[in-house]
Amino acid sequence: MEGLVIREMLYEDLSAVHAIENLSFTAPWQLNSFISELGNSDAVMKVAVFSGKVAGYVCIRAILDSAHVLDLAVIPECRRMGLGGLLLKNALQEIRISRPELKSVTLEVRESNIEAIRLYEKFGFTETGRRRGYYQRPIEDAVIMERDMDINDLHLPSH
Repeated sequence: MEGLVIREMLYEDLSAVHAIENLSFTAPWQLNSFISELGNSDAVMKVAVFSGKVAGYVCIRAILDSAHVLDLAVIPECRRMGLGGLLLKNALQEIRISRPELKSVTLEVRESNIEAIRLYEKFGFTETGRRRGYYQRPIEDAVIMERDMDINDLHLPSH
């Protein structure tokens, strides 16, 4: 995709990232949550810059022997263009290289977010359970998804 750069998230990106968060979620993260993750050596934080503007971000953190996709969002006008997949692929590759001991990667997604579920399925995630009433505004179940994190598995979809 011409005009697209995926790079490490910087403190200077936080106002744009937080604005995307607020556009994307009914119970968004607070700015301090992003600041905390940026300071966490176990986190991989990436932004997609499209035509000079932060258009999306991803946050993945290593927790014990697994990685967890904490947050992923793209601005509405750039959705369905493959940015979310590119962000996810880039972050998964980085965390696999930096933390080869990780066994799996997990995430939660709103059960009604079919587009996100389909994206994660393309990346080999499968449903492993549910968290009843996990999300607020509106109250909704979370689908728990997981995939193995094999350093030799380079079969991530290309976009």
